[in-house]
Amino acid sequence: MRLYITALNPTDAVTGGFLPAARALGCEVTLLTDQPERYPGTEAIQTDVRDARAVVETIARHHPPAAVFSNSDHLQPETALAAGYFGLPGKDWRACLTAKNKALTRRALAAAGVETVRSARLAPGEPAPPDLAYPVVVKPREGVASEDVTLARDAAELERAVAAARARRPGAALVAEEYLEGPLHTLETLGDGRSTHVLGGLRTTLGPLPHFVEERLDWDPSHLPSGPALSPAPPDAGPRAAERRPAGARETDGQRSRARGNDGRAAGEHVLRALAAVGAGFGACHTEYVMTERGPRIVEVNYRLIGDTCDFLLAELLGVPLFEWVLRVHLGEPAPAPPPVTGHGAAVSLVADRPGVVTRAPGDVAETVGGTRVRHRPLRAVGDTIELTRTNRDYLGVVRGVGPGRDSVDKAIEDFSARHPWTIE
Repeated sequence: MRLYITALNPTDAVTGGFLPAARALGCEVTLLTDQPERYPGTEAIQTDVRDARAVVETIARHHPPAAVFSNSDHLQPETALAAGYFGLPGKDWRACLTAKNKALTRRALAAAGVETVRSARLAPGEPAPPDLAYPVVVKPREGVASEDVTLARDAAELERAVAAARARRPGAALVAEEYLEGPLHTLETLGDGRSTHVLGGLRTTLGPLPHFVEERLDWDPSHLPSGPALSPAPPDAGPRAAERRPAGARETDGQRSRARGNDGRAAGEHVLRALAAVGAGFGACHTEYVMTERGPRIVEVNYRLIGDTCDFLLAELLGVPLFEWVLRVHLGEPAPAPPPVTGHGAAVSLVADRPGVVTRAPGDVAETVGGTRVRHRPLRAVGDTIELTRTNRDYLGVVRGVGPGRDSVDKAIEDFSARHPWTIE
């Protein structure tokens, strides 16, 4: 059976995850890309992958497809249209477009009664509305990796943020959204069009404002549902039990634990209602949300597997061939229910703190210390010139740790980083 993967520049998810997974499943793999020279050892065909018509024509002139798949943020609608043309399992192209376009996401969530977050779309050259309530977050309507995402506390900061974003990406539409204050989380899901399973969730630690660089993600069972799959609750579900505690009553440890579980179930149900509103119920999805004082609010829906090597972290925590699971869904198989997770996992991004040239860098290292497995994945190399962007593009490398508990994982990551420093001069 022939699997077609559409891709742009190489990523760890494709080269180290999906390509090996496809071969393990016995698939013959053809990569459709605008950069075939960057995929040695894989049949790669030069294709304008941003054009669904070109993707369809390339496949039609090659071998009959069993699946057409992409993990790229930028290629989901085109890939979904191609899969649909050949009558294959796949995502709804409209859901792909809605998820990618942050203005359309807000519109869909409000129309379905899931949530309303103040948001204004700024067309190229269009001034910001004068009645915005500050603070707001300025971001590209279809951006990725925290690029050009900035907090603006007043009109002057907004004007500077918009001007800077437009200078770097002329012609791009922006959005100015209500700043959602509270802990940032993710919910990772896998669906087959009939049921959606929750794979897990992570708590995200951000760098200092006004930028939004993700510096660390930790496995966070306190914000997960009690079971592997959830049924979305109605949008008008009542307040959580923890919010109805009688005045003056004191919480016990057990009550606090149950309250966190209630928060987790409520957050998971809210996210699943949001995904249903968007139409994102097939394949992998990585959703970011903030636990605000008003409850969970969606930041963005990324209709693909979580990135920045956290996909490998999730696979290791679950103890399943996650990349194969995702491909099996696109090959027409039902999504399996994930097993419970024991232990802790974290991914720490090593972020450049200064511009310069990398003079010392650890390599691709895997080791086990005291029952904790540590893996370092370098993203830059000795001799690379670093220019700070205040985005995820400033990552030098990522250290992942999986072990019996948070303390052991933290210590293993800290010890590794101390023994294997990055140096920029």
